[in-house]
Amino acid sequence: MPDVLERAGVASVGDLAELRGIRECLHWFTREKQWINEQHLHLCRIPAPTFLETQRAEWFAAQFRAFGCQVEIDPAGNVIAFLEPDAGEGTLVALTAHLDTVLAPRNRDDVTVGPDGRLHGPGVSDNGAGLAALLAIARALQSSTRIEGRRRSLVLIANVGEEGEGNLNGMRHLFRPAGLASRIEAWVVLDGPATDHITGQALASQRFELLFSGPGGHSWSDHGMGNPVHAISRAITLFLDQVNSGSNGASPRCSYNFGLIEGGASINSIPVQARAKLDLRSECQVRVEELAAQVRAAVERVLEQENERAVGGRLTAKVREIGSRPGGRLPEDSRLLKFVQAVDQHLGIRSHLDCSSTDANIPLSLGLAAISIGAGGQGGGAHTGQEWYSPEGRDLGLKRILLTLALLLRDAGDAGADE
Repeated sequence: MPDVLERAGVASVGDLAELRGIRECLHWFTREKQWINEQHLHLCRIPAPTFLETQRAEWFAAQFRAFGCQVEIDPAGNVIAFLEPDAGEGTLVALTAHLDTVLAPRNRDDVTVGPDGRLHGPGVSDNGAGLAALLAIARALQSSTRIEGRRRSLVLIANVGEEGEGNLNGMRHLFRPAGLASRIEAWVVLDGPATDHITGQALASQRFELLFSGPGGHSWSDHGMGNPVHAISRAITLFLDQVNSGSNGASPRCSYNFGLIEGGASINSIPVQARAKLDLRSECQVRVEELAAQVRAAVERVLEQENERAVGGRLTAKVREIGSRPGGRLPEDSRLLKFVQAVDQHLGIRSHLDCSSTDANIPLSLGLAAISIGAGGQGGGAHTGQEWYSPEGRDLGLKRILLTLALLLRDAGDAGADE
């Protein structure tokens, strides 16, 4: 481990932490806990459901400007902030957190603080924790002495479109031809709370909408017509039976979830349409594609069966892809990985490598240096009405983030590249 740290100009993470600018930031995290908690509460009260992040994005841009950052909101809606006025040229390290949430508060009172200091409400953990950390890192760095030995600049990104059918659109926009990503050598993605994991493997996924359509009719006088609800129910059952009978605990791991089913207008009407939305995930891209093929085969088989038994009113069916997240893996000898592991050792954090679906999927799928980590504190109930976040231990997560960034910013080689 010391060899890789020498490339960042230090013999140990302890020596790094004693550099003036870094030491000031570490003290700032402890001193300004209340300010961080207040910003966390405020940002979570600004609704930002996927595709409707504008209000929260504008608030973030205003905060970054108040800190003295150079800020822009790009055409996708991402907030991009540079700490230094000379960051317009040269290579970058990116620190990102997604703006959007699965559920959104309907009013301010939907996000509350309990007597124990815990936040309760939609998005307080995922990704209120990551966004609060993004603000804290920016404020601490702008309030402290410039990091010594910096070889590249830091860019802060509050991006859109991470959750659900957002399909990582904010991150994808950064990777458009000649986009900002062409200058970024390493990516640190903040997603959720905790400090116990390092996500260096991107969980591949595909999402589909299944749609059955027919002429509809009266439940009595038109009985026997093709029924889209019956058909989509059979297709789901057929797919699940086939997948479950063939799994037997097989590796690689995979998951499949029909998260939404809808159709019909009344109990005594044959529906005109029925649709379902399906999420497929696996540690292996090939396995996701195999599952997708099984979905299409199940729909085709059920359509054939339903039209054979119908007395009239043939059905049609479509399977439409509505999202795809590519897989990828950070090499075990990556300097980015060694940097964060060295920081964890210094801070006494027992972290483990894991596989998950985050904004890091995009750079990882392209063979770039990227990780996703938690922002400290503890949380639970993500994507539900019972979501919560406790700031206890948040400063440990912030110190972890800052020290990792400092190593990347001082790295003498291609930041995050393999040994």
